[in-house]
Parts: sequence; C-alpha cells; structure tokens
Amino acid sequence: MAEAAESPGDPGTATPRPLMRDLKAVGKKFMHVLYPRKSNTLLRDWDLWGPLILCVTLALMLQRGSVDSEKDGGPQFAEVFVIVWFGAVTITLNSKLLGGNISFFQSLCVLGYCILPLTVAMLVCRLVLLAEQGPINFMVRLFVVILMFAWSIVASTAFLADSQPPNRKALAVYPVFLFYFVISWMILTFTP
Repeated sequence: MAEAAESPGDPGTATPRPLMRDLKAVGKKFMHVLYPRKSNTLLRDWDLWGPLILCVTLALMLQRGSVDSEKDGGPQFAEVFVIVWFGAVTITLNSKLLGGNISFFQSLCVLGYCILPLTVAMLVCRLVLLAEQGPINFMVRLFVVILMFAWSIVASTAFLADSQPPNRKALAVYPVFLFYFVISWMILTFTP
C-alpha cells in the first residue's frame, strides 16, 4: 500500500526497483543453470539479458590482446558474438522443425543461460594461462573445459528435453552438443 502513495515521476524510487528485479531474475536463472534440475522456471520466465551478458563476457575474454589482432588468427568479438547467436537460433529452428513445443525465445533463453559454465571455463583458462605454458597447463585447461562442456550439455538438456517428442530427442540434442563443442573448442584453443 505504501508503494501506491509514491509518485510515479520520482526518479529516486522508480528506477532501481525494475533494475533490481531484473538482476534478481537473472541471478535466479544463473542458479538454475549451476544446479540443473528439471524445472520450467527458465522456460516460463524467459529473458535475453543473461544470455547477452554471458555472450558479451565470453566474447571479450576470447578477444586477443595484440594491437594488430587481424594477424593473430584468434576470434574477434563479432565472430564470437555471431557464432553464439547464430548457433542458438539454428538450434531453436531445428527444435521447432522437429515438432518441439517450446517457443523461439524460450529456447534462446535456455541455450544462452547454459553458456554460463563455459564462461566460467574461459575465466579459469585465462587464469591458468597466466602461469607458464606446458603440458600440465594444457591438461588443467582440458579438464576444466571438458567438465564445463558436459555441465552445459546436462543443464540445457534438463530444460529442453521435455519440449521434444520422445522419438526425436536425439535429433534435438545433437545440434546442442555441436554448439557447445564449438564454443568449448574456441575456449580450449585460446592462447593470449
């Protein structure tokens, strides 16, 4: 009742509440990905803020540090951004064509939020790369990337599995596997 008495034009009270509400919703969805279980929360309350934040963060971390980045052979920000969004759109269209009962934006939301483990893997790999290059360094990065790759697959299939007809689940999961594999490969092959 006290909220109704506040004036709608007051910038001190109106602005932070929707922002905090959205940040809390994104945080709850991150927790759903970190602890994947069969739940429709990610599907019911979809948004694209979390996937956008994760995609931008991953693209920035994959960015090379050289001044003339055209010659270093690494992915540029736009390339990573396009790969992530084009891949998610392609998987979503595949899901719809296979007869899935999930909306376009719900699928994009789930696929985008499930990049969180791979973003964590990229952060760990960047920290490991601060140490000396060597076989142990590579083995640690390989272990982390494989673990987070599996986590992304498990999290996304926990949310998307029930949206596909039973006889077409493998056809829907295979592109998801390829999508996260490409992102994992970019993370594993990154060298500063």
